[in-house]
Amino acid sequence: MAIDTSASDGIAEIVINNPPVNALNSKDWFTFADAVKTFGGRPDVNCVVIRAEGRGFQAGVDIKELAEDGTKIVAASRGCYDTFAAVYDCPVPVISAVHGYCIGGGLGVAGNSDIVIASEDATFALTEIDRGALGAATHTMRMFGMQKARRMLYTGEPIDAQEAYRLGGVESVVPKEKLRDAAFELARNIASKSGKALRLAKWSLNGIELLDPKDSYRFEQGFTFELYTEEDSQEARDAFVEKRDADFEKEGG
Repeated sequence: MAIDTSASDGIAEIVINNPPVNALNSKDWFTFADAVKTFGGRPDVNCVVIRAEGRGFQAGVDIKELAEDGTKIVAASRGCYDTFAAVYDCPVPVISAVHGYCIGGGLGVAGNSDIVIASEDATFALTEIDRGALGAATHTMRMFGMQKARRMLYTGEPIDAQEAYRLGGVESVVPKEKLRDAAFELARNIASKSGKALRLAKWSLNGIELLDPKDSYRFEQGFTFELYTEEDSQEARDAFVEKRDADFEKEGG
């Protein structure tokens, strides 16, 4: 399973486990969204922890799937939207424990979480511009601010855990081997509180945000769909799969 789940003592755990890079295909994203919604609706769950196995947290959508069939962008985008919205709208607090790379859709998950804890080896990046796509800038801007998010989107350059902490995008940075323990220590503290109070607190905090990330991300997705109609987009995906540099001049870009 690309998404593993469990729950006990008021804490639900959702684990992204899809080697080699934890990229998720269009069906996996809907599975992810359903898991978050299911746990959020359980009265015995007061906190959700999202983490991952393997080399990194999450590498976004499955580019190979989209390179083979560009029409899958519709399902993949809908699945991403549903997952990010499920995390943001989850009635109880959500903690993302991020290690290794957090790319594209991974930033969507982390950026919609209530709290992000990062390991010392964590990096955050928007690589969509090199994959013939756009997206997740809404959530990156929410974490790191406008200037850094714009640079990340335009260049594809990553930032490390300490920079993410300096910018206020992560709550704390811990050694990799202590990441799960740190997330669960915080989750146990949260889960010990009144379930009613937590749910009202989450509702109130979402209500006072100046920017609705779901509307913002939906607006952003429209430009990804438009880009997917261009030859440059297919060339970027083909180059990624074929492990070569993209030739946009050849494609009329």
